[in-house]
Amino acid sequence: MSDQLVARGRFLDFIVRKGWEFVARRDVNGIVLIVPVTDAGAIVLVEQLRPPVGKNVVELPAGLSGDDEGGKHETLEMSALRELLEETGYEAATMERLVDGPPSPGVTSEIVTYFLARGLVKRHAGGGVGGERIVVHEVPLHRAEEWLLARSREGALVDAKVWAGLYFARHLGQVPGKTLLP
Repeated sequence: MSDQLVARGRFLDFIVRKGWEFVARRDVNGIVLIVPVTDAGAIVLVEQLRPPVGKNVVELPAGLSGDDEGGKHETLEMSALRELLEETGYEAATMERLVDGPPSPGVTSEIVTYFLARGLVKRHAGGGVGGERIVVHEVPLHRAEEWLLARSREGALVDAKVWAGLYFARHLGQVPGKTLLP
């Protein structure tokens, strides 16, 4: 395929392919998204201001793989472990790959890999690195919808991937050894 590079930002390329405009991220191995489930039956969520939408967004912990200096050879699982610890302060005993998929295939070439994190141990408060201002929420699975709808009524946006994460948390998170993969 012949791509036309229209613009280059610090991290993203704006590309036209067969008349279709989209963005592509440079210099990453992939994108990881973590579904962390505590032994007490809570899902760990994060919330932060997202400038493109101008609001706080409730999300699952997530991040880029291989974007850090010296991290080019970082595996997706290593990235998921690192991002979970940075954003939430939790260390996971297990990090299980669930599914891969595009978050917004009409606008970006990104593929997100979901991981289920179990055996969580709190190591520090979390909050992210650098200029990140991440708020960590531990929400009991049996109250998650109610909590998310309340945050929405209060003006926060809820990332749609959180709803998929709830499915995984409920169906796999509290069942030791249960997995999607053969």
